[in-house]
Amino acid sequence: MDVELEQLKKALFKGNLISPEKLELAEKKAKELGQKLEDVLVGEKAISEENLVKIKAETLKIPFVNLEKEIISPRILETIPESLARRYNVIAFKQIGNDLLVAMLNPGDLQTIKFIEKKTGLKVLPYFTTAQSIKNILKQYIKTLVAEFEELIKEAEEMSPILKDSSKNKNLKKIAVEIPVIRMVDILLKHAILESASDIHIEPMEKKVVIRYRIDGILYEVLFLPKQVHPGIIARIKVLANLKLDEHRLPQDGRFKIETEGYKISFRVSIMPVFYGEKVVMRLLPEAVKVSVLDELGLSGDALRKIQSNIKSSEGLILVTGPTGCGKTTTLYTILNILNSTRVNISTIEDPIEYCIPMINQTQVKPAIGLTFANGLRSLVRQDPDILMVGEIRDVETASLSINAALTGHLVLSTLHTNSAAGAFPRLIDMGAKGFLIVSTAKLIIAQRLVRRLCDSKKNHILKDSEIKSLNEEYNMDSILNMLKKKRIVGSKTNWKDIKFTRPQSSKICPEGYKGRIGIFEVLEVSESIKELIIRGVPSDKIEEQAKKEGMTTMLEDGFIKAVQGITTIEEIFRVIRE
Repeated sequence: MDVELEQLKKALFKGNLISPEKLELAEKKAKELGQKLEDVLVGEKAISEENLVKIKAETLKIPFVNLEKEIISPRILETIPESLARRYNVIAFKQIGNDLLVAMLNPGDLQTIKFIEKKTGLKVLPYFTTAQSIKNILKQYIKTLVAEFEELIKEAEEMSPILKDSSKNKNLKKIAVEIPVIRMVDILLKHAILESASDIHIEPMEKKVVIRYRIDGILYEVLFLPKQVHPGIIARIKVLANLKLDEHRLPQDGRFKIETEGYKISFRVSIMPVFYGEKVVMRLLPEAVKVSVLDELGLSGDALRKIQSNIKSSEGLILVTGPTGCGKTTTLYTILNILNSTRVNISTIEDPIEYCIPMINQTQVKPAIGLTFANGLRSLVRQDPDILMVGEIRDVETASLSINAALTGHLVLSTLHTNSAAGAFPRLIDMGAKGFLIVSTAKLIIAQRLVRRLCDSKKNHILKDSEIKSLNEEYNMDSILNMLKKKRIVGSKTNWKDIKFTRPQSSKICPEGYKGRIGIFEVLEVSESIKELIIRGVPSDKIEEQAKKEGMTTMLEDGFIKAVQGITTIEEIFRVIRE
């Protein structure tokens, strides 16, 4: 039982939740991509997931519950075993006498309801809920990573000679398929997924192995393991990634995938020999991730308008700049998703392909067989593309080919490693690109960083005189305050001591006070005056100065806007800017 398409559309109109024009565009996109209308509506942020589920609940006369911030007692939670909860996306959240209140994504699933009733001996009262609610409560089933490993290592020592054998590197193929080792790796991966980690680091030391997760851009030590388990864990990961078990002296790279009913994740594996053994870093790439819309990334105002205007061009070069891990690829994928339609041919050359997008032709770089960015790009321009995405401009050849493609009627998107938007031009010239060709093609440079978002549990903070003085020594705080006034973020007579900033506050749902990340941006549009500066070969700070005169908001200023709005903290802004 689900809401029929026409019922859903009527309910959306009745609640004034979407305009007919937006709905028509969403329906068209859903048909083109072969997706459900509701998935497109939520993905495009035309309606929130909660409002959509509430509409369905009202239409079907089924109650709705939001559990995104709730803590459920273990006694109630365990009424439905974790395996069933994960498999069917159902959560027991309250019991009243013999009635069990159950939150579900699909309360019309009568077969599951009857199964739970038979299993528990209770009458199930189904409620609609959101996917985020289910995700939040499922985390509450999990034992801590340390507790799971303590039990597992104890079991391994009692039941198997695995620890002894693995410490001597004997018969690694056999060790890699031993149950304790398989479970150790499975637990490491499972907890990383549930913690929304982007990377797992397995680092051998002299007498122990350190496990670290990167969560929201910060590395956390999560576990210390006995040194003797290290060879077994490495062997298991090599088996999963189809790498050479007996190679310990050279770096290796591989990939594997984990797919369950709850998630589909690709793991990009890098193994590097270090002093005390082999270090592993695994990048987690969720395949089911929905590509965001630009404002969801953190773009707004003039910066957003500049991007929306320039990506409509049929030719030219658009670059996204910043250090590794600052979200450049996500920004490019978001732009590609906006441009994606049956009327254009979009081709990419990437290393690696992080997310697969329907209807876009994505090619993986393979230097070992001669498929480099430059060679791949040469072939792609013969594939009748309208839009090209080059994963990264690393050398003069790729830079020249990208510029030539932009000159000959293609819109080219790419990334570059520079600290600021203005720094892109000297970097291209250092690579050997000609200034007159750069100004003929470059339309827009986007520079970005990622900062952690504050949770709802936060506390107010007013800057002290000593803090303002310290900031003034490093930054032009008067200029930043004037920018905030000009953009009407604060009142015209406001001073720094009038502004309420926020700081993180720990809670059960949000132990660090932060959850998720958002971008801070500067978007430089290549005007005629900036073209003249590029031709003259002036330093990047002069180009930035001119861009600011023409209305560009710097990353630091964009960060202060988000800090004043309570989205993030000043400390976060300085952390990423200084890095």
